[in-house]
Amino acid sequence: MSKGILVFARNNSHVDYIKQAYFLAQRAKDLLGLPTSIVTDSEEYLLQQFSDADTVFDKVIKIVWKPEDVAANTVLSNSEDHRIKVFYDGAMAAKNLQWKNESRVFAYEVSPYDETLVLDTDVVICNDAFLTCFEQHHDLLMYKECADLTGMDRGTEFKIISETSVDFYWATAVFFRKSETNKIFFDLIQHVHENWVHYSNMFQLRSTLYRNDFAFSIAVHIMNGYQSGNFANPMPGTLYYITDKSILWNIDKNSLLFLLEKPKHEGEYTACRIKDANVHVMNKFSLNRCIDEH
Repeated sequence: MSKGILVFARNNSHVDYIKQAYFLAQRAKDLLGLPTSIVTDSEEYLLQQFSDADTVFDKVIKIVWKPEDVAANTVLSNSEDHRIKVFYDGAMAAKNLQWKNESRVFAYEVSPYDETLVLDTDVVICNDAFLTCFEQHHDLLMYKECADLTGMDRGTEFKIISETSVDFYWATAVFFRKSETNKIFFDLIQHVHENWVHYSNMFQLRSTLYRNDFAFSIAVHIMNGYQSGNFANPMPGTLYYITDKSILWNIDKNSLLFLLEKPKHEGEYTACRIKDANVHVMNKFSLNRCIDEH
């Protein structure tokens, strides 16, 4: 059976997700021995910026975001270009930017692999724990819990998708095998996306801004029969994370240096170094700076 990693990368005016995807693909090849395919609407930019892109990436999969250009099943609504999110670069700097995050709903149909590990471009791989996904027998794996490097108590933010709603699952890293059940699951995610206002009202979300974490969580809840269950089994190992209020300062092989936000002390940080651990770096600006220096 074919196996590999799938990443989605759409740049906005300030964040180069393609650069992050390229960096991830290099580390995936070195640490996991796995090929990585990229899904993007900026193939020309990718090939211009990285002359060896055709060797770093297994496949470059182009999705066009114009309904008149391609079949309906590979199109995203242009309305997403009007969705704005606040992107922080540490606690004291922020920009309002386009959040082009909806393409993941097509992961099942565009993946060239029988067994696929979908990763956010801002996951920094530092060990081989993800290989265990391909060695176990469950067809769908997701993180229900990830570890905050700051150790802060964030209440229910990453535990349930709203105060009166269902369990939170991270869409940051998802493993799936091609199967009839998983096809239904991803079709359901597309349905949730297409009817997002309805589902955000039904599940009493704090905002109507589309989030993959929430859409995947809702779909898992439905596949569990509208109750707690084990439709999505746990991912292997621990995935650490920092929010964008913290800063990635340096990448030295598999050692990462962070400036972590201090609770109740806005704009103050604590230095922390972690080694051989996979980390979801939500501060895209600091990640890109470290990639440039790497």
